[in-house]
Amino acid sequence: MTGGAGEAAGVPTGDGAGRPVPEFRHGLVVGKFYPPHAGHHALIAAAAARCAAVTVVVAPSRRESIPLPDRVAWLREVHVATPWVRVVGRYDDHPVDYADPAIWDLHCAVFREALGGQPVDAVFSSEAYGAELARRFDAVPVCVDLDRRTVPVSGTAVRADPVGHWRWLSPPVRAWLVRRVVVVGAESTGTTTMAEALAAHYGTTWVPEYGREVTARKLAELRRRRPAATVFDVTWDRADFAEVVREQQAAEDAAARVSGPLLFCDTDVRATSIWEERYLGSASAQVRAAARRPALYLLTDHEGVPFADDGLRDGEHLRTWMTGRFRAELAGCGVPVLELRGPHETRLATAVAACDALLAAGWSFADPLLPS
Repeated sequence: MTGGAGEAAGVPTGDGAGRPVPEFRHGLVVGKFYPPHAGHHALIAAAAARCAAVTVVVAPSRRESIPLPDRVAWLREVHVATPWVRVVGRYDDHPVDYADPAIWDLHCAVFREALGGQPVDAVFSSEAYGAELARRFDAVPVCVDLDRRTVPVSGTAVRADPVGHWRWLSPPVRAWLVRRVVVVGAESTGTTTMAEALAAHYGTTWVPEYGREVTARKLAELRRRRPAATVFDVTWDRADFAEVVREQQAAEDAAARVSGPLLFCDTDVRATSIWEERYLGSASAQVRAAARRPALYLLTDHEGVPFADDGLRDGEHLRTWMTGRFRAELAGCGVPVLELRGPHETRLATAVAACDALLAAGWSFADPLLPS
């Protein structure tokens, strides 16, 4: 399922790294982690500081809309520096009723199964039910920041307003939630200028076009052999486009982990497939298969935009064709597309309005099971 290697092993007595003798042998932390946030991490860190071993049980219902394996992986990543913290996942679809002993028994059976039969002597919680949970495990209850004064955030608050609570989210959670806005267009139509301007407007990051780096590298290699070579002498093959896809997406994924709620990308795989079509006559199945679905495409029209020859551009005569290809390609991709026309200021205002609408639409989370 979602348990890690060694899930069935016994509780360790220490980490062998010179830690002081812990106060507790085995601590338990239980929650939905929907999604994990800084308060959860503080709770787990508090348990790790006082226990020889900690088991974190991620126990959502199947109705929730963040996959259980993702939550487990995110928690493991954040707490990798404390290897005595073990994170396991189990679905818990039982109703929630803190006044019903029989329902308590059902939940505790899920937790005990996740523990693999290992006893616990401390239950760490930031919820009012922590004391009863500890009693049922014959363990010491340890309450951590119950009133949320140290870390003023909750899963409910994050789901209601991810933007307002963005600072409390770890890099992998940010990457999962971030809305990606991709700027595409023919050569010298302002895609880079627009991506950079939008990032500046929202105080976030943007992802440059990796294909341009490959073009510069290829031209430099040519000029070492033929000093008079120009960009028109550069040639491309299928492996080049596979590299562009791989590196472009790697850069995008890295940026998503440190981005604000919006991430701006200068090109993507769909755009790369059009460039591959231009240079090689067709787009490969490998490139097309790597396409993702961002939240929004911004297409920069070529009309009224002078062609700026910077030494790495060779397609002034193809700009009309390429704009048409972008329109056709994006029309059937299932992602909203907004064309940007007019001077830069007009284009930027149009793009900002669309991005503001993305943020205003919010994020959709399925409701968790709530107390009856």
